Amino acid sequence: MKIFPVAAAAVLASSALLATAGSASAAPDTACMRAGLSTLKSAGLLSAVAKGGVPIDYAVEKLGVTVRPGKEGMVGSVPNPIPFSVLLADHRAGSNSIFLYPWCM
Repeated sequence: MKIFPVAAAAVLASSALLATAGSASAAPDTACMRAGLSTLKSAGLLSAVAKGGVPIDYAVEKLGVTVRPGKEGMVGSVPNPIPFSVLLADHRAGSNSIFLYPWCM
């Protein structure tokens, strides 16, 4: 059932919107998202992740992803594996993302 991934994406999106609501110039971090897509493509993982998501432990151990300081409590609300749509939403969240991606720094 796809309700949980959609709800998780909504949580990520709403947290990003609430954090940036005061800034009229806030825009999605599409550069980070594009860098993530490029990383997955270079690693030969884009198709698999698009279809089945990415396990959190794989992202941490193999891809160097870390939890953003102060967001540790939110990791439990993220589905595992992380659905592609949620992964993209977190990349677009910029400094409000739950995870830090080495290709976005």
